[in-house]
Amino acid sequence: MQTDNTEFYKLENKLRRQMAKASGDFGLIEAGDRIMVCLSGGKDSYAMLSLLQLIQNKAPFEFDLVAVNLDQKQPGFPEHVLPEYLQQQNIEFQIIEEDTYSIVTEIIPAGKTTCGLCSRLRRGILYRVAEELNCNKIALGHHQDDMVETLFLNMFFGAKLKTMPPKLRSDDGKNVVIRPLAYVREKDLINYAKHKDYPIIPCNLCGSQENLQRQAIKHMLHDWDRIQPGRVDNIAKAMTSITPSHLCDPKLFDFKGLQPSQPFKVVKTS
Repeated sequence: MQTDNTEFYKLENKLRRQMAKASGDFGLIEAGDRIMVCLSGGKDSYAMLSLLQLIQNKAPFEFDLVAVNLDQKQPGFPEHVLPEYLQQQNIEFQIIEEDTYSIVTEIIPAGKTTCGLCSRLRRGILYRVAEELNCNKIALGHHQDDMVETLFLNMFFGAKLKTMPPKLRSDDGKNVVIRPLAYVREKDLINYAKHKDYPIIPCNLCGSQENLQRQAIKHMLHDWDRIQPGRVDNIAKAMTSITPSHLCDPKLFDFKGLQPSQPFKVVKTS
């Protein structure tokens, strides 16, 4: 039992340090922040909340946390789980009930992907709630593996080289979204959640097509990591070390204006 506790605290300290480093690198958590922590009931958002509370207790400055769950009225969603869990935590929280499920199923034909509309509705609600709660930042539980998977999803299905950034300003400029788990691997979150024994809520209630595509990418990356350990970590590191002059986007680098460092001289031959 002592060994288990030692391993848990080593893991918890590792995750806390990774979150603190991400915060320092990208300015995620700052003095005076009031952060809305989006809690879905999955392992990632539970762990994010726990680690944010640890950092809050140790930080040399003050910031506030508000846990928020959006109950979208999906069939089978156990609506009692999160309120019961949050009542046991020393944290302010809100449960927001919005029946976006009925809206999506009414508009989107059966068998078609619902992710686009569902995410837009959810995002709009969360932005509104953040403003109502006077929160200047919205924390989402995406981890390093999510960011790498999204990179490949965008390349394979959208022909774009982009992913989930650690920090993002909304189009209207009113909200800042942060991802405190940007440096954390999913396998570590799985072990952490087992130790913490969170009341996990299944995250695949809608069975969406995008989730199926993401699962395919996840399996691909898992195989890569199995064959050559560290490959996914290297992909994640590559996203922090971009060389625009060695890619092909003229919006990021002035290829047309590129000239030799020394003036070109015409050598006349006799």
